[in-house]
Amino acid sequence: MKRILFSFLLSFAFISAFAQIPVGYYDGTTGLTGAALKSKLKQIITNGHQDHGYNGLWTGYQTTDRDTFYENDNTILDIYSENPTGTDPYNFTYGTNQCGSYNSEGDCYNREHIVPQSLFNEGFPMKSDINFIRPTDGKVNGMRSNYPFGKVGSASYTSLNGSKLGNSVSPGYSGIVFEPIDAFKGDVARMILYFVTRYETQLSGFSSGDMLGGSAFPGLQTWELNQLLAWNTADPVSPVEITRNNASYNYQGNRNPFIDNPAFVDQIWGTPTVDTQAPTAATNLAASNPTSNSISLSWTAGTDNVAVTGYDIYVNGVFYATVSGTTTVVSGLNPSSTYSFYIITKDAAGNSAPQSNTTTGTTLAGQAGGGSCGTENFENIPPSASGYATQTWTNNSITWIATDARTDQTITNKAIAIRHGSLTSSTISGGIQSLTVKTQLKFTGTDDTFNLEVNGVVVGTIPYSATVATTTINNINVSGNVVITLTNNSTSNRVAIDDLSWTCFSTLGTAETTKDKTSFTVYPNPVKNNELFVKGENLNKVSKATIYDLSGKLIETIANPFKNSNKINLKGLTKGNYILKTDNNSAKFIVE
Repeated sequence: MKRILFSFLLSFAFISAFAQIPVGYYDGTTGLTGAALKSKLKQIITNGHQDHGYNGLWTGYQTTDRDTFYENDNTILDIYSENPTGTDPYNFTYGTNQCGSYNSEGDCYNREHIVPQSLFNEGFPMKSDINFIRPTDGKVNGMRSNYPFGKVGSASYTSLNGSKLGNSVSPGYSGIVFEPIDAFKGDVARMILYFVTRYETQLSGFSSGDMLGGSAFPGLQTWELNQLLAWNTADPVSPVEITRNNASYNYQGNRNPFIDNPAFVDQIWGTPTVDTQAPTAATNLAASNPTSNSISLSWTAGTDNVAVTGYDIYVNGVFYATVSGTTTVVSGLNPSSTYSFYIITKDAAGNSAPQSNTTTGTTLAGQAGGGSCGTENFENIPPSASGYATQTWTNNSITWIATDARTDQTITNKAIAIRHGSLTSSTISGGIQSLTVKTQLKFTGTDDTFNLEVNGVVVGTIPYSATVATTTINNINVSGNVVITLTNNSTSNRVAIDDLSWTCFSTLGTAETTKDKTSFTVYPNPVKNNELFVKGENLNKVSKATIYDLSGKLIETIANPFKNSNKINLKGLTKGNYILKTDNNSAKFIVE
């Protein structure tokens, strides 16, 4: 229905929307190019600009950002949560879901400055210019922070509609960037081009944010300009943008010229070069330095006529991650297991080289059910002291922070004693399946428990008393990067902690499994057209299906998934590798 509605409105929107550009609005631009055209457009879009203040944006969104194209349900059209080809993960009602505070996606929408307001010191009218400030999900807005926009290699965060945060593979920049989904890349590009045109004479006084230039022309750093020009070409102006531009003009009195006349972009900054040449394959891929849960890879770089931007790593034929260098460590593997690896060289245009040679590696033996990922014996804690303070130390490449803690207590030997505080690790790779720790209540107090948290979620409790006790928490089963925290909720009990260890956990090794011998097959694999089919016995009895990515992040939960058919609609799930789990089965699948 969404596609039908969009197609139905497409031609009408273009015809009616262009008619709303005021007659003579762009007079004086004919024949101009480059910096001269940019300055003329600056003059045009500055005239008539009415600043309605920062709070005025909430009112403006009533007409500028309502969904009358996709679902056509009049909810807020949020570029960070909209799914253009399927059901949205959530929707915001105008006014009702206005931020406010938020913890998770879908809590509320706020005001996202596509060019961060920190770059212009929250000055006006920039801070309240609706032409580049969109209503977006508060959580995703917060994750985007003030990072520039670019193409992400390995994502550290992915929103429910596929917007990503991670290391840049845009040529010329290797920092952290934020990448919207393809349907809104051109929208973002044209908003930023508007900003550096409208405020070109002020750019020298703004911070760059690794994106803005320090002069009126071209107005952007070279890498960002090249990326935005490519996005502008790949994602042309849509009826959604035209409608918003008209509503913004009615609200604020000025327009985005690059929506009204897309040709202005090429006339000012030139036509981006289209790169169709694939890079060469990486060579000499080799595996080394195995542990119980990881294997190191190294290779000789591929070459490209423009620039190699990254390497896609494949483990047992399944995509694992994208890296920018020529070495990496594949973690989250199972102990005593042999894996095959190959890599594919990529350039910024998305051209792919043939795959490299294939190499194999075998992990070392580990504990049953998971590799021994790490231990902490507290021998490296700060010198013995009876005062309570924040204690910090590093051991086995892991940094630990203990709050409200003293260092003069013992169990096996040295131990950390915590009063009303917590013990927290730095980020640890390899996941966690189980954790074991010794505890003892010191001095006076009452028996109680610690909370064990992984990535901020309580996964178990650890009892303590005056007698030394060893406790193991099993079936934690969190893969990918983890942070371990033990929290003492008592305000007076002083508890020593010693001999902490944990086993690793990975979904990479998850094969098709079953408890009752029934078959379980997913197809097609890779998935086509967002539809995953499942073949197996008694499917109609399955009560729940869950989809995870390979980091262990829960993507979706579906109740009674096969009540009416054996098909799961993946709702525009982004390209990558996933795991489908049902009551008794699990299987990996790829989305291309």
